[in-house]
Amino acid sequence: MTKSIINIGIPSKGRLKHETINIFKKKKLNLYSERGERDLFGYIKKHSNVKIIYLHARECIEQLSLGNIDIGFSGYDLFKESEINVQNKILINKRYNFGSANLVIAIPDLWIDVQTLLDLDEVADEFKKKKKRLLRVATKYPNLTRQFLYSKGVTQFQLVKSLGSTEVSPFTGTAEAISDITSTGATLKANSLRSLKDGEILKSQACLMVSKLSSKKSGIKKIINLLSR
Repeated sequence: MTKSIINIGIPSKGRLKHETINIFKKKKLNLYSERGERDLFGYIKKHSNVKIIYLHARECIEQLSLGNIDIGFSGYDLFKESEINVQNKILINKRYNFGSANLVIAIPDLWIDVQTLLDLDEVADEFKKKKKRLLRVATKYPNLTRQFLYSKGVTQFQLVKSLGSTEVSPFTGTAEAISDITSTGATLKANSLRSLKDGEILKSQACLMVSKLSSKKSGIKKIINLLSR
């Protein structure tokens, strides 16, 4: 990519996209695209050295680590889920008061005797002894979930990668428990799930991140100051 151009990654959909665009509006940085709303590229009026690239929030993290984008907006949960070598290439410049959510361990409401991680550990042991298999936990956050459960002494489990609605996994025979992001708990409740009392893995919010490979790029400090002040 051209060295003089500052590439900014913005989430391509959802509330993160909407709230991130509001940041630009509040700073009077007018975004526009040449081919309408579906255009994956954009620009800022009066800032010809800046190019906007609309990416999946997870991809923003990856592209920041590679230096393909210089500044990116994404969730703290996605940053912490990435590999350490990826995290080490990214600076978190600012945390915002939107995109707030918690990554939690949740179980079916029917498991009335399971309230804590200790209870879950006992259930996991029973699964191994009586059913001769591991307790399955469906998630889109395997790294954070594995680290958390191991740190709490829960080791008899198997992670199942979730590609869609993680909440349905306990009711389709895919998994017994889940690890998922929730902002109000309403989605969990609507799907007859509840988080463990001590099952919070991580608090998350939207962040402005900068690629360490771009920290000395011409003009980048000015743009970062505009966005974060």
